Amino acid sequence: MDNQIERERVGRDLAERHGENDLFAAALRGACKAMLLADARRPGKPLVFANDAFLQLTGYARDEVLGRSCKFLQGPGTDEASVDEIRRALAEGRALSIEILNYRKDGTAFWNAVSLSPVADGSGAPEYYFAVLSDVSDKREAELALKEAYEGLERAVDARTLDLQTALDQKTMLLHEVDHRVKNNLQLISSLIQLQLRRSAEPVVKEALRGVLDRVGAISTVHRRLFQSDDVRRFDVAEFVSDLIEDLSAGAADRGIRFELDLEPVFVSSGKAAPVSLIVNELLANAMKHAYPEGKGGLIRVAVRREGDKERIVVQDDGVGFDIDNAKTVSGGRHIIELLSRQLRATTTWENANPGTRAVVLLPSEGEAVG
Repeated sequence: MDNQIERERVGRDLAERHGENDLFAAALRGACKAMLLADARRPGKPLVFANDAFLQLTGYARDEVLGRSCKFLQGPGTDEASVDEIRRALAEGRALSIEILNYRKDGTAFWNAVSLSPVADGSGAPEYYFAVLSDVSDKREAELALKEAYEGLERAVDARTLDLQTALDQKTMLLHEVDHRVKNNLQLISSLIQLQLRRSAEPVVKEALRGVLDRVGAISTVHRRLFQSDDVRRFDVAEFVSDLIEDLSAGAADRGIRFELDLEPVFVSSGKAAPVSLIVNELLANAMKHAYPEGKGGLIRVAVRREGDKERIVVQDDGVGFDIDNAKTVSGGRHIIELLSRQLRATTTWENANPGTRAVVLLPSEGEAVG
């Protein structure tokens, strides 16, 4: 009975303000969007107006709606936090836009996009609340489907990434084991060469064996670095040079030879590690052996860096130099360097440094594939 009296009172009030000929009121009644008007001054904010679009959206008759709070649209799946947010907006007299799960008269749920606005009286206090409602279930379902598809894709990517990481870890473990065994075998070969070196009395044989021993040592350093690396697919030439110089420093210091390094990370694939390391070893061995024949010592500069589409390795001494064009003046190391350069599709050139000799190796850059 109270609801009926209230509807009649508000109806008379609205009729006085917006008669049958009021175009604004007619537009609200005939609008295709669901619209409501609630009394802001009555407890529970009862509805005093509902247009036909709202009745079609919810399935209720007008007599079932007017005089009631909008709570009748709530159901078991309605988010209580969203309800509290609407309550706070009504209590504070402010506008609000929100999406909330509501229910029709037949119990079917729909996502309701509510745009709520206060309508103030002459004093500025809310007299009514005006609401525009839209069924956005299709949008929410599309968003949910997209979210589920995205989460499914993420799970698939995570699973694939895990599989790839597991395969890479297994490959790395295997390669580490191979490198470890190769390193051990190289140490055994070094021991046999050293044994033969101690037993040999021929200076030429001793010199040849020392050269072989140095080369085996360079390859051992390669496999030590690969064994210690987290990524066995690539090999840092600069780190190898640093290690090799450290190994050579003690013997070089006794001969008055010093080293100056200019190194930046330059990566090659692990398959190229051994030939590259042998080239560097031969260049340093040649410089140490031939640049300072009188034992005066000097400075050997080593630079490793990328230049354009090339990896550049430079070994330069300040020694006596040699006849660049006369291969007979160079040890067999030059022949080894040229063979290894062809294998790597690299170019190696020798230049007069005035004083001394500069050897420049240009390797095709492997770019980000290994860097």
